[in-house]
Amino acid sequence: MKIVVLDGYTLNPGDLTWESLGELGDLIVHERTSENEIVERAVDADVLLTNKVPLSAEVINALPKLKYIGVTATGYNIIDMECTKERNITVTNVPGYSTASVVQLTFSLLLELCYRTQRHSDAVMGGKWSSNPDFCFWDYPLTELSGKTLGIIGFGSIGQKVADVGLAFGMPILASSRTRTDQSHRKNFQWVNREELFAQADIISLHCPLTPETENIINMESLSQMKSSAKLINTSRGGLVNAQDLADALNDERISGAGLDVLATEPPSTDNPLLKAKNCIITPHIAWATKEARFRLMDTVIGNIKAFLQGDPVNVL
Repeated sequence: MKIVVLDGYTLNPGDLTWESLGELGDLIVHERTSENEIVERAVDADVLLTNKVPLSAEVINALPKLKYIGVTATGYNIIDMECTKERNITVTNVPGYSTASVVQLTFSLLLELCYRTQRHSDAVMGGKWSSNPDFCFWDYPLTELSGKTLGIIGFGSIGQKVADVGLAFGMPILASSRTRTDQSHRKNFQWVNREELFAQADIISLHCPLTPETENIINMESLSQMKSSAKLINTSRGGLVNAQDLADALNDERISGAGLDVLATEPPSTDNPLLKAKNCIITPHIAWATKEARFRLMDTVIGNIKAFLQGDPVNVL
């Protein structure tokens, strides 16, 4: 059996091992693959692994031996699912591996907006504290989270863990989701519709999938409903946010800040308006990428293939 990994670098830039995967078959790992290289590299593959390399119907139909596609991520919009069903190709993903890491970065972005830790550290290293007449100084408004309302859009496993941490900070929770599960065990929690959440939340954190219904939910209209003191966090999907509308709102101080780990196009073009927006912190899609999360991802990818080979596939899409 031939196993081909199309874009292995993001999963394993060298700090993990492919050894266990190689025990399952003849393994070839490519660090990156352009779209015009896919067919040449995968033409003899029985098993194909991809993270962000798209597999269109045209490409899939050019791979006659292909029996299995493993997405080394949770999202699978890069796969033509209709074609895989027609070809009877099993497709799996890896849900839940990065929940703890995404929650951690969610609050890392939020706390940076509240305290501007790096900005103050840079000022100290630059001599500003040494030359200050007082025992302390700050050059940016400092915000305490306790008592601030946290609005969470999307209340799956990640959204619920974000709520847990928010409650530990003393934050009342508002949640909006396509499905409303029983949350009666939570204190200071309320289900609301999206418009109510925009209007009432001090911090809005996005944890919903990108669908036609959620694309650009952060736009001129929704931003106009938010408090001028509101902060937006997005560690979910870049397409949830209209970049120009958010940049305009930040620059006009219609909201107070944004922390983003994802953008609609990645890597972004140099003229993306958010790159120069006021009070906007952007990290390069790293919420999922802790070594611990990637280890779980690798382990599940291998487990998915083993289950498929045993005739009892799991995490099937």
